[in-house]
Amino acid sequence: MPSRSMNHPSAFPDPLPPPSTDPGTEPQTDSPPTATPPTDFSDSVSVVELGDGRTFAPVQEATETQWPCTQSRRQQTTLILKDNDIFLITDPLGNITCFDNRDETHLGLFCRDTRFLSRLELQFERQPLILLSSSAQRGFALSAQCANPGTSQIPPETVSIQRELVLQGGLLEKLTLTNYGKQPVSFELSLTFEADFADLFEIRGWVRQRTGLRMRQLRDAEDDVSLSAPSSAALSQDAPSTLSSSRSQALVLAYRGVDGVFMETRIDFYRHQPDRLEGYTAIWHLLLLPHATTVLGYRLQPFVNNEPASSVSIPATVSQALAAETMEMQQWQECTTQFYADDRPLQQILDRATQDIYLLQQTFPLGDDTDETGQALAAGIPWFSTLFGRDALIAAMQTLILNPDIARQTLMVLAAYQGQATNEWRDEEPGKIPHELRRGEMARCGEIPHDPYYGTVDATPLWLMLYADYYAWTGDRAFLEQYWPHAEAAMAWIDHNCAASGGYLTYERKSAGGLHNQGWKDSGDCIVNAKGDLATGAIALVEVQGYVYAARMRLSQLAYALHKPDLGDRWQRAAQTLKAQFQRDFWLPEQGYFALALDGDGHPVDSITSNPGQCLGLGLFSREQAQSVAERLSAPDLFNGWGIRTLSSTSPAYNPMGYHLGSVWPHDSGLIALGLRSLGYTEQALEIAQGLLDMTAQQPYYRPPELFCGFARTADSPPVRYPVACSPQAWATGSIFHLIQVMVNLVPDAPNNCLRVVNPTLLPDVYYLSLRNLRIGQTWLDLEFERANGATACRVVQKRGNLRVIIEA
Repeated sequence: MPSRSMNHPSAFPDPLPPPSTDPGTEPQTDSPPTATPPTDFSDSVSVVELGDGRTFAPVQEATETQWPCTQSRRQQTTLILKDNDIFLITDPLGNITCFDNRDETHLGLFCRDTRFLSRLELQFERQPLILLSSSAQRGFALSAQCANPGTSQIPPETVSIQRELVLQGGLLEKLTLTNYGKQPVSFELSLTFEADFADLFEIRGWVRQRTGLRMRQLRDAEDDVSLSAPSSAALSQDAPSTLSSSRSQALVLAYRGVDGVFMETRIDFYRHQPDRLEGYTAIWHLLLLPHATTVLGYRLQPFVNNEPASSVSIPATVSQALAAETMEMQQWQECTTQFYADDRPLQQILDRATQDIYLLQQTFPLGDDTDETGQALAAGIPWFSTLFGRDALIAAMQTLILNPDIARQTLMVLAAYQGQATNEWRDEEPGKIPHELRRGEMARCGEIPHDPYYGTVDATPLWLMLYADYYAWTGDRAFLEQYWPHAEAAMAWIDHNCAASGGYLTYERKSAGGLHNQGWKDSGDCIVNAKGDLATGAIALVEVQGYVYAARMRLSQLAYALHKPDLGDRWQRAAQTLKAQFQRDFWLPEQGYFALALDGDGHPVDSITSNPGQCLGLGLFSREQAQSVAERLSAPDLFNGWGIRTLSSTSPAYNPMGYHLGSVWPHDSGLIALGLRSLGYTEQALEIAQGLLDMTAQQPYYRPPELFCGFARTADSPPVRYPVACSPQAWATGSIFHLIQVMVNLVPDAPNNCLRVVNPTLLPDVYYLSLRNLRIGQTWLDLEFERANGATACRVVQKRGNLRVIIEA
């Protein structure tokens, strides 16, 4: 478990965020719930027999064979892979190493919020390999070029060892070994597997009262650990899509949870079977002639109750996995908007963002009692690789210009989990859209309220905003009508809570296992007033009132379209009442700005933050107030040259390294830039866009991070990394497409078969930008933008459909 304090982030590379948090969450002021020392239930469990005839017994730790580790705990960078519902974190060698205290490692292979592999260590004569280079650029595959360490018989860097690891329904690895020496070499190669089946929240620091049991498979007397040659089927195109559970299975690591759920990690070897097994270590004795090559391989697949844990089928070999992943990505990209820019850094950023949106897609069940599934964008890799309402909704809004099907799927998945009852443990209420879904043992056992957890104040109005935006982009009348009951239920939840809270949508934690702060800034120390003091009571956030206003206005128009004028009139009146009340209660005349929030006593939380900027373009501000907010956002205490700080640098609570106390979040700055653009503040919006793109161009793989530190931009200083930021992260990646919208300024109206392009303006370094395969309603079109003599021209190059395109200079 993490050794650092749960109340302060560590500088350890890729550390874990604290428990029960959003992808945008710093450690809470509350520590994780502690408990009595963990207990197991070994007295009540002896031999377990599965339906396929296999039997398992509890592991006796003292007698289990342990292969020695070669590395001790140290700071190091990591490589991260993801494919749908599985992700992998390794060291640069491709290993999942064990540290001095093995419980402190955060590396592993994860599926369903469970670590199915806690050790994967390749050794050459019981020594670590020499790393030459490694890369995880493709996102689903890792390549590491290594060499042998020196031994008494073999000089160092004689044997090339190339590792290729791919995720698809499990983990597949291909090892290619070549002897580049002049003499034959004989050596031992070992690969150690271990699985602790830890819940993700355990790894993040939670202490459990009870734990399950690690199990070992019992073998008959005729079974031997010497492995037979692989069958031809294991190498053929017709290999089974799941790994065998028969007695010939090479390795099986198993665990029986507190709830009785049986989990396994099954490993099959192919190409060259191990010569022997010691515990869970596979050992090969290899002889390589000069310039000879040999190839080893294995497939590893997680199982839950004898069924594959992943929703993705596993192929037979690494080559098949690479081919399948590449083909799937290409097919997906053919259905999305394709962007081409003459500015090379921008093109690289766009290519990476498109690829990462594909990688972040994840399959989720549409409830507990159905086999139906849907897809939404996982919030962030690695630790938030699951469904988060707020994050998925904002990312789907950002990517409407890329692929509106993302929005459709997101609305569908979240509607499947819409609140049906009042449950304080989960902060659930009828009509409420969920915050976070977890599927690990702790969620199943009710140790955490995340099955799902509903502690978010803004996901419900955001769902309604996306619902309306999706219709504007697609004109999908059938979907509009099908999900109208969900929209009415969501609006009923908003109206009920506003009526009970003086007209504003507020939050206050009810669940003992939930979040104190339930807006997008949900760290425990971020809702502060001008003196730096924490706000208390039921909090009404400024941007949430903007979301509510926008939801009411947009949904009223949909009600009219569905011939429900009474609803439309009611929501229009409610929106106008909120607008008048808001402009009175939230406005800070001396500051010429809006308060961050109202506290439980109705007093303004008067700190200067980025939050009001997200309301620009939503219609909640008067023209004069919008102008004042826009001007304030450009002041150097908020705009640091790369983006907008979350908190003014003049605040006593300001900390440029604080999670929400002065850092810069790309999605936040992107929303602000888009709002400025919609109001005609084009130059200011483009300045923010340029800063964010300049920042992204300096990041590894051209990926915008979840956030970065708020230090001011200088000529000789790059943007300062925030050490625990997720990357890729959904709404950070999505912000790239918002920045494209800032330039091209599309206003779709698919129900009326119209697209307006309003005063497009490219950045100074961009002279050409094209959008091909753009979808508006039933029309697909290609647009080109060119800048010359300070002006940007737009033309329709190709159109497949009868959409009217109106270009307004």
